[in-house]
Amino acid sequence: MLTSNRIKAICAARILLFATFMTVAACIPVLIDAWGLSGAAAGAIVSSFTAGYAVSLFVFGWAADHFGARRMVEISAVAAAITSAAFGFLATDWWSAMLLYGAIGLAQGGVYTPLIIVFSDEVPTERRGKAMGWLIASTSVGYAVSLGLSAVGIGLAGWQGAFMLTGLLPTAGAAILVIALRELPNRVHERPPRARLTEEVVGNRGARLLITGYVAHNWELLGMWAWLPAFLAAGFAVKGGELAGASIAGAWLGGGLHLFGATAALSMGHLSDRTGQRPLLVALALLGATLSFTIGWLVVAPPILLVPLALAYAFVCLGDSPILTTALAERIRPGYLGVTLAWRSLAGFSAGALAPAAFGAMLDLIRSAGGGTVMAWGGSFLLLGLGGAIASVCALRLPPAGEQR
Repeated sequence: MLTSNRIKAICAARILLFATFMTVAACIPVLIDAWGLSGAAAGAIVSSFTAGYAVSLFVFGWAADHFGARRMVEISAVAAAITSAAFGFLATDWWSAMLLYGAIGLAQGGVYTPLIIVFSDEVPTERRGKAMGWLIASTSVGYAVSLGLSAVGIGLAGWQGAFMLTGLLPTAGAAILVIALRELPNRVHERPPRARLTEEVVGNRGARLLITGYVAHNWELLGMWAWLPAFLAAGFAVKGGELAGASIAGAWLGGGLHLFGATAALSMGHLSDRTGQRPLLVALALLGATLSFTIGWLVVAPPILLVPLALAYAFVCLGDSPILTTALAERIRPGYLGVTLAWRSLAGFSAGALAPAAFGAMLDLIRSAGGGTVMAWGGSFLLLGLGGAIASVCALRLPPAGEQR
């Protein structure tokens, strides 16, 4: 069983392993200037990571059902440490950044999907929402650390400093995670006789809605994560800041937004254990869509308005993550949870991989058509809001856990 201390050690390890997740997002304004990139090309670097991550989540999720979740977590952690160090020291242009950042994504999937299975196996039902909240919150704290270290690196040695600084920490995270898991069993569940994946998912209305809502949620969330630091930097630059300074400020504030998002994962996951899942999913999805449709048009707003809105945006977009995961885990039998999460992750992070590039392409399109700063950012965030709208519909139609089939 996972004790509180062991859960905290696992979460601390994930924070270090995720140090490279937001490096490129923090560096986008600087990379556009240094490498002469378009918005779509800059967004494509983030998309290469997310596409690799989507494939990785699928492969490690499938393998967890067949070879054991704990073993997959350990393999993934070691691979993430190696690829992160390679990216930090060998990525020097657009092509090498695309390839090496994508390689990190291919390595990282086992530190998420199989860990969900470990938590589902080793945490009692009455504490599972809270435990999933810790798991998701550690992701956000890792992103915040990534953004903060990237800001430090940019200040010290430009984008090169950010790449190297964030590329080193996953090695320590891998070591901590392997140690934290070593006493847990490597469970391989037997599948129920005559059961099929189609019966678990296709014939399961609740699972279908939760997976669809998760895909839409990822489109909105990962697009927001990739571009919010650059959006904030653009807002600061509009008010007279120089590019590097605005990028550093955007990265620091973006890191603060992820920390605020971590409080959402912790509080909403714990609250769902008490109030039920559907009401919170509905409220968070509707608020996320509303803020996606609104925030881009306020790029020229004063920081006293823009920063609180960005904080609220980060909170509601991440707050439903542990609830979506816990709700699905409770609706799928153990022998099929890994492969179900694998397909969910592949679909969700494929959508998330497309979102940053689509956002950047929309920026380029509106600017080339003569649209100003407000029009460009407002129109681009509208794309993300479509995900929030779809997630809202799925949450509204979600049946109680006992009526999903």
